[in-house]
Amino acid sequence: MKCLFVMLIVGMFLFPQCQRAPKERKAKYVFYFIGDGMGINQVNGTEMYLAEKEGRVGIRPLNFTQFPVTNFATTYSKYNAVTCSAAAGTALATGVKTKNGTIGMDSLRQSPLYSVAVAAKKAGRKVGITTSVSVDHATPAAFYAHQPNRSMYYEIATDLPRTGFDLYAGAGFLQSKSKNDSTAAFLYDILRDSGYVVLRGAEEFVTRSGECPKVVLIQPEGCATDCLPYAIDRKTGDLSLSQITELAIGFLNRNNEDGFFLMAEGGKIDWSCHNNDAATTFQEIMDLAKAVEKALDFYRQHPDETLIVITADHETGGIGLGTGKYALNLGALQHQQISKEELTARIRELRAEKKNKVSWEDIQILLADQLGFGRSVKLSTKQEQKLKEVYQETFGTGKVKLEKSLYSADEPLAGQAVRILNEIAMVGWTSGSHSAGVVPVFAIGAGSELFQGKLDNVDIPRKIAQAAGY
Repeated sequence: MKCLFVMLIVGMFLFPQCQRAPKERKAKYVFYFIGDGMGINQVNGTEMYLAEKEGRVGIRPLNFTQFPVTNFATTYSKYNAVTCSAAAGTALATGVKTKNGTIGMDSLRQSPLYSVAVAAKKAGRKVGITTSVSVDHATPAAFYAHQPNRSMYYEIATDLPRTGFDLYAGAGFLQSKSKNDSTAAFLYDILRDSGYVVLRGAEEFVTRSGECPKVVLIQPEGCATDCLPYAIDRKTGDLSLSQITELAIGFLNRNNEDGFFLMAEGGKIDWSCHNNDAATTFQEIMDLAKAVEKALDFYRQHPDETLIVITADHETGGIGLGTGKYALNLGALQHQQISKEELTARIRELRAEKKNKVSWEDIQILLADQLGFGRSVKLSTKQEQKLKEVYQETFGTGKVKLEKSLYSADEPLAGQAVRILNEIAMVGWTSGSHSAGVVPVFAIGAGSELFQGKLDNVDIPRKIAQAAGY
């Protein structure tokens, strides 16, 4: 008996593969959050802003920055040090780098690249692709479409039913008709004939989705089709990313023993960064955290089977926290009540209401109400003079040359006002476009340990597939 015991011990050292290995946890449920344009400073700035609102220097942590795995990833595309959203989205979806402007195809734009969401579907999981912008925008499109140019919105959208995922959600579609073929079918007819039910708004989704095998959730009639409202501009009844996430979880988990894959994009972080609008950007990141909280609620019920990964496709704007002094004044941003785009809309309303005869006092009241100028936020004489000069130039002649960024065209007065508030907050921007800055990666749950060590964007979908066993 003693000899047998010795043989067993020796055998365990000579043949370790014969030992019983700990059971590997597989991610049955995968949440993949992408904050478009969300660099490290956007996240850090949000946490420091929240602390300053509480009257202290430091950070108030967001939920996802407390994940056990915190990392970063590089974002360059196949031929460019600075990626576009199409190439970055394709890398995050498929694990392959491609040429800027390309959706779900190789760098020669000849062969399709298939996403981790397709792998999930083939593995028997239900799949949802959701966003706060249009469903045919670059990041969501990279998970289901294969087109040589991201601006081929109709063609991208017609790829949607071919992929056959269970749920798509976002603001709407940018092109429901073909620009090149007048005989091509209307997009919504294609969706219906492919078995999708288009539901408009959360209320209709709640009422009708229970009887639908496949769903496209978009905003109600009359709402914008390109994006949901910014969080800072949101009104009661507006669709939000957190609401979409919650509805998607319920839909994908219904009568489902096999698990699901859900991609959720916070698309308007990028838009506000293109617009160099710090207050709006921090609100968008806080809004992404609200969507992540819905996933965390699910994770707490299924901790051994759920993986949550959060990253970004690239950094936008080159935001800097500090402009020379050893200080920040991020708390000043709390007095901004609306986005730069909405401020533009309010100025235009004044123009229309007063037939362009808008007084300086009218503008002062607007900026006091919406940015706190002259009340909570004190302006220097120089700052006030800058505003007055733009006012005189744009209202004195009636001719306005709008300030254009990638996703908006704003009144010069709105642009100057937001720049001054950023200046007071000591926030700087290097551009109105993308940068090559690294982006954060956060992970929790089954397989999250795979995301340790230096990462490139193509590693992330590969590791998700590994963690989930696709």
